[in-house]
Parts: sequence; C-alpha cells; structure tokens
Amino acid sequence: MEIWRRNLYVLCGSLFFVMVAMSMIMPFLPLYIQQDFGIEDPHQVTAWAGIIFGANFLTAGLVSPIWGNLADKHGRKIMILRSGFFMSITMAMTGFAGSLWQLLALRLLNGLVGGIIPASTALVASSVPKERIGYATGLLQSFITAGTIMGPLFGGVLAEKIGFRMIFVITGCVLLLATLVITFTVKENFVPPEKKEQSSLREDFQMIFSSKELPALFFVTVMIQFALFSIIPVLPIYISQLLGSEGAKVALWAGIVQACMGVANVFASPQLGRLGDRFGSQKVLLFSLLAAAIIFIPQGLVHTVWQLVALRFLLGLSLGGLLPSVNALLRRATPVHMVSRVYGYNNSFVSIGSMLGPMIGGFLAGYVSISGVFYMTSAFLFINAGWVYYSFFRNKSVQHPDSGIE
Repeated sequence: MEIWRRNLYVLCGSLFFVMVAMSMIMPFLPLYIQQDFGIEDPHQVTAWAGIIFGANFLTAGLVSPIWGNLADKHGRKIMILRSGFFMSITMAMTGFAGSLWQLLALRLLNGLVGGIIPASTALVASSVPKERIGYATGLLQSFITAGTIMGPLFGGVLAEKIGFRMIFVITGCVLLLATLVITFTVKENFVPPEKKEQSSLREDFQMIFSSKELPALFFVTVMIQFALFSIIPVLPIYISQLLGSEGAKVALWAGIVQACMGVANVFASPQLGRLGDRFGSQKVLLFSLLAAAIIFIPQGLVHTVWQLVALRFLLGLSLGGLLPSVNALLRRATPVHMVSRVYGYNNSFVSIGSMLGPMIGGFLAGYVSISGVFYMTSAFLFINAGWVYYSFFRNKSVQHPDSGIE
C-alpha cells in the first residue's frame, strides 16, 4: 500500500477514536455542572457551560500558529505525538476537578497542549497527490466529525453506568492508546525546509494575509464553527424540554441525536470531497452552506425528539461538504513548505468560531430562547454562503490559478 494511503487510513481510524473519547462528556457539560457542582440556576448553567466549553478553543487558537510553524520546521508527526501524549494527561486529570474554576483551568491547559487535528490534516494534505486532496481531506474530516458526533452516544450510555467523572479518565486512556498506534504505524518522509523557506511568525502572518484567498477562507472557517458550535451547550436542555416526563433519559437521547449526524456525515464527506475534486470545492462549499442554513430553521420548531433526529440526520449530510472543502481550497492555495503553518492559522480561526459559538449560544438560550439559537445559527450560515459567493464567484480577483477554482 502507498505510504500516503496507509497514513490516511491509520489517522482516520485513530482520530475517530480520539474524537469519540473527547466528545463523550462535552455535550453533557450542562448536566455535569448541575449534578457534580451543584449549580441550579438555568441561566448560570448555560453561561458556565458555554464558557468552559469555549475555554479550550481560546488557548488553542493562540498557540496553533506556533505549533504549525514548528511542524513545518521539524515534521508533522512529532506534533501529532506531542499533542496526543499531553492531552491524554490533561483529559484524565479533568475527571478530578474539584470546582468549576479548576475545570475551567484544565480546559484552558488542554487547548494549550492540543493540536492533533491540524497536525494530522497537514500531514495528510502535504503527502497526498493534488488531484486526491478533496477526497483525502473529506475522508479524514468525516471520521473526525463522526467521532465527535458519535461520542455522545457512548457517553450517554456510560454516564448512566459510571458517572461523568470517570468518562474523563477513559478519554485519557483512549487518547494514549490512539497516540501509541500512530507512533508505530504512521510514516512521514519529512524533508526540513531550506533556510530561505523558513520564516518567523511575523513574516508568516504578513505573507499569509497578503494573499487574497487565505483570509477569505479563514473568515469562512470562523463562521462555520460559530454556527455549528452555538447549539452544543444547550442541546441537552432542549431535548429535555421535548421529552417532558421522559426527561430522565436526556443523556441517552442527546447521544442518539448527535450520532445520527455522525452516520450521515461519514457517508457524505468522502462523496462531497470527490465532487469537489471534480467540479470545484468552492461549489460544494456554497451549496452545503445553503442546505445547512435551511435545515437549521425547522429544528427550532420541532415538537418531538424524533423530528429533531430526522432533521439532524439531514444536517449531517450537508455538513459533510463544509470543512473538507475549506481544507482542500487551503491546500491548493498554499506552497508545500507552508502547509502546517497555514493549517495552524486556520485552526486558530476554527478555535475562534468554536469559542464564540457556544458562549454566545449559551447566553442567548438563557436570556432569549433555545429556538432563537437555531434561528441565529441559520442566519450566520446564510451570511457565510453570501460571503463564499462574493469571494469565489463574484470577486474574480480572489481566484488563483493553482487553487482549483474555476
């Protein structure tokens, strides 16, 4: 088997289990805060859940360019291993937090040492043939997203058996095992760049933001993450309202709702990635944004949890074309010796959107309504679709001869 294929398949499997483990507890933060820390006021619960959920992304966004710069100089695999081993420790320690402030501090620390996803994406994108970038990044993203979305299903079952705290310990163990698999199976033929190709973070910043394509894609990334993460902190509470008298099974149903998105995403991402390779990733990105924006509206109007399950499945199909399309466009617009740095900067914008989304979504749900979060998310996705249309269809000057944009 070709090295790039083996690396792709190993990273897909490893990151699937990493994301399953890391997402087993995060969607249940409101319940964790209520049950283990004694916070009763719903407004305080949603506000704390948004802050703690987003804290990880704050520090991750600050340090991602640094890790990306080091990856381009010393190799992407070593950055994957650094992140995996350190995160296994911080996640296990999170299960022993004695207060909300300790929980917040550990989430900040986890973001500081993280970076396994952008490093893995950079390793795949820098090694696959250019004509297979859409497929490869789509396949990788499908397993990452599927793990993120299916984790709550396992978390919902485990929460009833062992409690929330032990799930953090299990997460740390799974992270350690996945990192060991990557250590012994992933091979990287890394060639250090020449001195003239090395640059400081300041020079990288000036070079990247003098481009016309990259800032447009970074903005798209922020908007995507903001929209997708805005509902996460309040979804369990919304489901409990739909269940009514059956509210004791909130964790299990929240897992089912999330898992149906994962199943849809696994099937959709590689196929949409292939369509991007064939017809243009910018076209797939635009239509996926419009579909997601439309599907979010009725989610705020449902009356039963089964209606929500069906709509989240349809949403999972449309989500399969978002981040894979962005990653493919980023790679096609970036020189190979700067791939990790560009993905590092993009991960900073992923973190910004992922941090602001749950924070604002949590506050909006607490002081307006949960349905309002769905409508806000839809509005931001429509705005994002308009920006993509302007940047890659109307504004011809943004196009790049090597970017794959027609």
